[in-house]
Formats: sequence, C-alpha cells, structure tokens
Amino acid sequence: MSVPQAIRAEAERLRSELRHHNHRYYVLDDPEVSDADYDRLFRRLSQLEAEYPQLQDPLSPTQKVGAPPLSEFAQIRHRVPMLSLANVVNREEMQEFQDRLQRFLDTDEPIVYVAEPKIDGVAVELVYENGRFVTGSTRGDGTTGEDISHNIKTIRSVPLRLLDQGVSIPSRLEVRGEVFLPNAAFRRLNAERLEAGESPFANPRNATAGSLKQLDSAVTAKRPLDLFCHGLGHFEGGGLASHQEFVQALQSWGLKPVPHGRLCRDLSEVFAVCDTLEAQRDALPFEIDGVVVRVDDFRLQHRLGAISRSPRWAVAYKFAARQATTRVVSIVPQVGRTGTLTPVAELLPVGIGGVTVKSASLHNMDEIRRKDIRIGDTVVVERAGDVIPYVVKALPDKRTGEETLFVMPDRCPVCGAEVEREEGEAAYRCTGLACRAKLKESLKFFAGRGGMDIEGLGDKIVEQLVETGLVTDPGDLYGLSQEQLAGLERLADKSAYNLLAAIEKSKTTSLPRFIASLGIRHVGEATARQLAEHFGDLGPLMDADPADFEEIRDIGPEVARSLAHFFAQDQNQRVIDKLLSAGVDFPTVAARREGRLSGQTFVLTGSLASMTRSQAQQRIEALGGKSTSGVSKKTSYVVAGAEPGAKRDKAERLGVAILSEEEFLRLVGSEDET
Repeated sequence: MSVPQAIRAEAERLRSELRHHNHRYYVLDDPEVSDADYDRLFRRLSQLEAEYPQLQDPLSPTQKVGAPPLSEFAQIRHRVPMLSLANVVNREEMQEFQDRLQRFLDTDEPIVYVAEPKIDGVAVELVYENGRFVTGSTRGDGTTGEDISHNIKTIRSVPLRLLDQGVSIPSRLEVRGEVFLPNAAFRRLNAERLEAGESPFANPRNATAGSLKQLDSAVTAKRPLDLFCHGLGHFEGGGLASHQEFVQALQSWGLKPVPHGRLCRDLSEVFAVCDTLEAQRDALPFEIDGVVVRVDDFRLQHRLGAISRSPRWAVAYKFAARQATTRVVSIVPQVGRTGTLTPVAELLPVGIGGVTVKSASLHNMDEIRRKDIRIGDTVVVERAGDVIPYVVKALPDKRTGEETLFVMPDRCPVCGAEVEREEGEAAYRCTGLACRAKLKESLKFFAGRGGMDIEGLGDKIVEQLVETGLVTDPGDLYGLSQEQLAGLERLADKSAYNLLAAIEKSKTTSLPRFIASLGIRHVGEATARQLAEHFGDLGPLMDADPADFEEIRDIGPEVARSLAHFFAQDQNQRVIDKLLSAGVDFPTVAARREGRLSGQTFVLTGSLASMTRSQAQQRIEALGGKSTSGVSKKTSYVVAGAEPGAKRDKAERLGVAILSEEEFLRLVGSEDET
C-alpha cells in the first residue's frame, strides 16, 4: 500500500515538531507545550507509523520507547581512543600539572583552561553522520567499546538528528559524553525496586551502568537517563578552534554540554571553580566527583598529545572521598509507609563530607547476607550527595568474635501484625491494616477518590488524627465527634461539621470501592472491580483461597497470595468488622451473566490473528465464561494462538483441552451472536 503524499508530509511535520519539543523540554528545560499536547502529537505519529509501515524510520522520535531485545552486544572500535584522565588531589599537584605543560610547550605564558564538573556517570561515544545518529558505544578498554545504540536512542536529551542552528553540521561527528541518572530519579528507582522486592542500586553510577547494559531497551527507556557531552573524538567538516567553541557548537546542534563550566585565565580561577563546585556538590541534581580541567585551545591540545592512557592536556581534580569507617552498634528494622521493613544500621557517629552520620540503610536481608554485615562489625560507609548513607562493605579482618547475625522479626515491631516475605522477593512486609507506621498513608488511600471518597480529609487533618491518637485504624473515622474534630488545629466548627457529613456520606458505597479502599497490595481499582464481579459479596471474597483468586482473569499467583494473606490476618478482619458495624454498606454485585459458556474457564496463550487478547476475553465473558491467567486442573480450555508459551505445555501435562484459534472461533461464534 502506497503512502499518500499528505500522510508523508504530516508524518514529517510531526517528527519535526516532536524533535523541537524534545529539545525544548529535555535540553533547554523550557517546554513550549503541555504534556497533553505533546502526547497528542506523539500518539498521532505512532498511529501513522503503525498504519503505514513504509513510514517507519529508526530516527523517529517514536523509537525512544525501546527496540526488540538483543541477544548480545556488538563491538565498536573507536577511531580516536577514549583515554582516561590522570588525577590530581590538591593545589600542589595542580601546579605541577601546569608546570609540566609549560615545560613541554617551552613557554612561561599563561595557559587558558576550561574547568567543568566531572560527572560521575558512564562514558560513551556518539557518532553522527551528516547530522544523523549512527551509533552509540561504551568506552570499553578505550580502543573498543560495546554497541549500546539501542539504549542510547531511548535517552530523551539525545537528538537522533542534529539541529541546524548556526554552526555547520559536520559530515562526521564523534562526540564523547557521560550518561548519568539524576539524583531524584535514582531515589525513585531504588524505592520502586525495594517495593518490588528487588535489590537496590548502590549509587546513581551503578544504576546508570545497569541501565545501559540492558539487552532489552524497553527497560532502559523507563529510566530517565540523561547525557552531558564533554569531549570531541573524530571530526570531519567544519573547524573548531577551542573547547569553548565546541561547547557553543554542541548547543547549536541540540546536544547538552556539561553545565557550570568556566573559562579560566590562570590557576587561581581554576581553584575558585573547584572550591565553588565542591561547596555546591550536595545541591547539584546529579553526582560529581571532581572537576575536569583542560587546556582550552585545540591547537595546544594537539601539540601536547597523550602519554600512555591519558592526555597531557587535561586532568581530573578529584574531591575528597566521601567514605568513612565506623562500627555497627545495632540493626533496627524500620517500617515504611507501605509496610516494608527496612533494616537500618545504627552506627557510631562518624563525619563524612561535613555531615555527621549516625545511621545507614541496609536495604533488605538479601543485601545484609550478600555483604555479610553483622551487629558489631567495622564497616565502610559512603555518603553520595543527598542520597541516604549506605554501608559499602564490612571489614571481616577487624572482627573480634563478638559480632552477631541480624534476624528479621516475624512480627511487626510497631503493631505486632505478621511479617510476610513473598517467594522470590527480598522485601519483608507488615500485613497489618492498622499499623501505626503506615497508618497515615493507609488513611489517605482509604479516603481517596478511588476508595471511600471522603471529601475534606486531607493530609494535615490525617496527620493530626493519627498524632493525637483519635484514629488508630480506618474504622475509627466513623466514630469521630464534632467536639473531637473541632479541637484540631485549623479546623473550625463549620469545617468539622462538613467533614463529619462527608464521612457519614461515605458509608454508602459500592463493593469495588470498599475493596479498593483497603489498600491490599497489588489490588487497584480495576482488580477490585474484578473481585466484586466474581464473588458478588464481601463474605465469599474473605473466605476465598489463592486457587479461587487465580480463577479470575489477570490475577496470578502473586496477587492471589497477597489477597489470601490479607484477609487471613485477624487484625485486618477486626478492622473490616469495625467498618461494617459502623454502618458502611454496599449492595451485592449482580451475578455474572449466564450464557452457553457458563461454568467454563479459558486461558489464552500466544497471539490471535483475528482479534486482540482483550477482545477474546470480552467475548468469553459475554457468553458467561471466565478468562483466567493461570492453567490448573480446573481450566476448561487453553486457547493456543501463534507462538504459545509454557501455558500450552502445562495444559498438555494436566490433560486440559487445547483449542486452536479456528476451534475457539467456532466455539464462541461471531460477535453478533454475543
């Protein structure tokens, strides 16, 4: 099918607009359109490229979402070796560096430098030909690196086509830079990994390296990596005389140079930049571990050349290490807002980077075992920027024999509820609905729009209700009085009356809302609706076992275990009874529609040519059947489409009937029949 000219023109216009907006947002930090407008343009381009495969372009902005996984990384040889920098650690060594330069150049004339932050990330090289992105690779051994083009393309600040904004685009450009993960993004990523029971990354650099070495670029695309360009490799076409000109050219081409760089006329100005950046280190949104000081003039750089594995014309002025040695006095499990128990090492106070550190996160039991950290151990502690201090390693040689192993408690240290650890996860979690450690967040979730929808119950009121002891679980909300509320700070009589009215109104709700409000792990609004439709009432839901839950479409073993465990807790049962006794009420949900597939359970595996999996599930349910995710002896049929997975094999082992797509279509009939 040929592509109409109007469609081609629209696709090119959309690409141009999206490149412009990517540059404004990710490079200049000055967006011109709202997120919604950007998404509208992006969706339209994605739609056109899907409808007309001939339009697909590897440099399209839509390609930043990731490509199919690779089996391995190819090797790329750098035309110009990627050298590492020699280090200096004080003013005397920096003076020696300048003395060497002047002796080599046989001059007493001042040397002009550029001083800029040394980003603590992963070194890469980007190659552009006639302005089009060709490859991206790691430093590797300096001569040969790994081809990570598929991952570099997902970085939003990296243009896949250079901009033409004043400086001529070279026929070939090999530019070096540092990929990094901003500190705020690093904290979010580690929080998500801990919540998912995964080991956290030690620092932003490790997280960046792990992201760039993903064979599946869709994983990389989910991590907000960024890139600053700092050096020039091979260059064809055009002429640049200095690093300062190079920085200006980068901005013209749509690439991001390292920020906070300064032109320095002598070493005193270099030292001033170093002092300023070290003082600002913790306030920067990314990690730095020093200052790169380089000769500005490219002609002088060429004359100076390189020695061994580093250039003569640049050094890294390294900041003081932010590690210290201290002793673990005790290990205390702290309960987070989601119920996750995090072991925290209580330390003998030690100064690191101008801050006294008294405790450090040990993340989870897997990390404690991997690093073999014991109570009483002498350990190395690191503090990186505004990231929470963590224990790098224990020092077994300093053990006295009095050190003891830490064991995670089987009961929550705050509320006494059972602590669970799901199979395959590192995290231990408190299962108590009324745990004080997570009560504030539980109440906010309970009263939110997706739950009981209690208008006026905001963060500050929730905090006061918990701090004053007026509310110890969600059920206590329905026993509050006008006098109690009026006694809270900034809550006048009228506001207290309105809040009580909203609480009273929330008593009349629906079963899906009530289920969602409980904050059961893995259970959101959609799953709550499925549970309500399947069980019809709260009683059967609370009495169900994991196998019963797994009969429901999209509920797998992990969610099923979470549900069964939640409702088995005495503490949670008491809170639910309190809510019902207070007058919270909801109608039962009508039984599932009867049809010729009533009582039959289907599992779909592989892809269907005639419809999407969602459409097939809807067809099954419209005829009274169930569509579930797991194969069991209770499964009636497994529908095997193209490239079926392990579910087909399991069906064969269990003797479950297997339908081809054609057989399935004959069974469910046409859409009109439903």
